[in-house]
Amino acid sequence: MVKLATARECRLYGSGLTRNRFEYINAGLYVFATLILLCGFVAQLSSVIAKSGLVVLLIGLVLILVVNIHDLFAHMAGIDYRLQYLGFDTQLALVEFAVPIVQALGSLVFFLGVVFFFIEEEKRHSYSRFEKHALSLLIAGPVLWVVGSIHNSCQIYERSDGHVQIMQASVYVPFLMGSLLLVVGAILNKHSIDEVGSVHSGLSYLRESWIWLGIFGSLFLLVGGLTNVAKVFKMQQMEGVRLEKLRGGAQERLNRDREGQVPLILEDQRRRKIQIEEATQPPVVQTSYKDALVSRSEV
Repeated sequence: MVKLATARECRLYGSGLTRNRFEYINAGLYVFATLILLCGFVAQLSSVIAKSGLVVLLIGLVLILVVNIHDLFAHMAGIDYRLQYLGFDTQLALVEFAVPIVQALGSLVFFLGVVFFFIEEEKRHSYSRFEKHALSLLIAGPVLWVVGSIHNSCQIYERSDGHVQIMQASVYVPFLMGSLLLVVGAILNKHSIDEVGSVHSGLSYLRESWIWLGIFGSLFLLVGGLTNVAKVFKMQQMEGVRLEKLRGGAQERLNRDREGQVPLILEDQRRRKIQIEEATQPPVVQTSYKDALVSRSEV
């Protein structure tokens, strides 16, 4: 998850109270999603509710996917969906555009891996090629989260003070640590399965190493989400904060394009007003040059 809405001059979540409201909803939904993810990993410690824990994990991953997709659309709305500006500002391309996409793909891949294990638990098949792919998906999803977190750390603040940069670092560092723990847990899990060989189906593939590292990784993600809520609140309350502009001439091009646009509704209203004014004007009586001379001679 990338959070630049409060730092950009082109505010990305609308205007006025709508902007603040949607940014709070976005940040709060991510906290809720990581909390559900944590509960799903904790549920794996009990064999009684382990299968239900997989469902909880799926719900948390879906919410994280929704948050990142919303981030992508919000960031693109800040530049009026003009993708040509990505070539001017490197941060706009690598962070605000790439991070939500990579994070969303990671959530989707992680989701598919958990779904495969849930299906196999229902069918209760033995170790097969299907589970091998599921174990690989459990690694690939967090790896994409790590890549997104690394991109997220490439944010550059030229106009903001050190306090703002510290708040932003307190957001993406826990995201990076949590993603790394999930990757390590998935790798250790696959390694232990390869050593044992044939095991029972479904939940037997999810070892304690994956569960515990998943718990600690989810805790880091939860901490990152909470610090992001605090950062959003602080930056919206701070007065006189110098907001970041698009670089490489993208901000100037965006402002020029916005100033040159005339909304179609306003243009149509202007045309109708002109037509009404022309219709209400009294007709002009045309007189010939001879009639004008006769009227002057009579006077």
